[in-house]
Amino acid sequence: MANLTLFSQIISKLERHQFKKLVDKHQSDKHQKGFNSWAHLVSMLFCQLAKSQSVRDISNGLRSATGNLNHLGVQKAPSKSSVSYQNKHRSWELFRDYYYALLQGLGQHPGYGRTKFRIKSKIFLLDSSSIDLCLSVFDWAKYKTTKGAVKMHTLLDYDGNLPAYVNLTDGKTGDNRGAYDIPLVKDSVIVADRYYNDFNLLNIWDSNKAFFVVRHKNNLKFHTVKELELPENRYQNILKDEIIELGRRDSKDKYKGNLRRVAIWDQENKQVIQLITNHLKWSANTISELYRGRWQIEVFFREIKQLLHIKSFIGTSPNAVWIQIWTALITILVLKALRAMAKHKWHLSNLVAFIRLNLFVKIELQRWLDRPFDRPPEPPPKYAQGVLF
Repeated sequence: MANLTLFSQIISKLERHQFKKLVDKHQSDKHQKGFNSWAHLVSMLFCQLAKSQSVRDISNGLRSATGNLNHLGVQKAPSKSSVSYQNKHRSWELFRDYYYALLQGLGQHPGYGRTKFRIKSKIFLLDSSSIDLCLSVFDWAKYKTTKGAVKMHTLLDYDGNLPAYVNLTDGKTGDNRGAYDIPLVKDSVIVADRYYNDFNLLNIWDSNKAFFVVRHKNNLKFHTVKELELPENRYQNILKDEIIELGRRDSKDKYKGNLRRVAIWDQENKQVIQLITNHLKWSANTISELYRGRWQIEVFFREIKQLLHIKSFIGTSPNAVWIQIWTALITILVLKALRAMAKHKWHLSNLVAFIRLNLFVKIELQRWLDRPFDRPPEPPPKYAQGVLF
């Protein structure tokens, strides 16, 4: 039987040395009064795993833990005012940078699935997701006249289904505008929906030696340069494969090269999907399958919104909102690392639910991950000495 709670064993997977280096870099413990950055991180991870609805829930939940909190690296449970104050004032960039640091460690676990494609290029999926907010409370989150929102512009690594880059903006920022700052990896592939059919943006990607597969808009004007041969017998969903040049002068001024256009039939949704790419040598079916793989980013958005705590917020300032979103990203990274190291075939929703129910249960983490339904070993019998006289 383990002497540590499940929550403390999960926290022990985090790299504290790397976190301390980032704390020193951001000076986030300067002038802190008893509630340091590590305690703040632990509190916000508890908020995510326990799905706490308020700072009072965080404070009372940690206070209810059996024994002291030294095994979490925390001296005492924080007060609700401490959590609220630091969510407003401690820099959210600390938690962002720590997510990227963990991504280089926990995010590279060998148990993650790898791409099914034979192409050597690194594959990234690009999309954004809006999180609705009440404009009267979050008056800085401009979106519509009576509605507020923030938007997560996300570049998802196809291999591990974890964000390689996230840009948080207000809800009014267009999808293509939020994608201009994404880091570009040479010879990588960016797969995106029609909202990224921005020829200025595509030209930047092409100039940086990155490939793209983007669904184009129905009103695209183009001229066919060359018809390519369609596959025989196999892949009957491929309707068109051709090299094109853009027809409108303003489009050609933004993107001067030729493009490849592939039209495919989507049997499930009974529609034609039209794609453009700057890669001229892949098979039409590879281009089709790359776009089909884009669905994984929709799955990621659904997971983080349904399983973690980012649809309502425990603070109303921009800093508090960003901290809660970045700690949600840290949490899902840790959860996926736990799933990757487990022998049991966990669905992520089941893993989150089981952890939530057993946060302060003392059981060995790896044994529980591998065999969650085994009965715990019986405690050794207690022998009582009989009365001699």
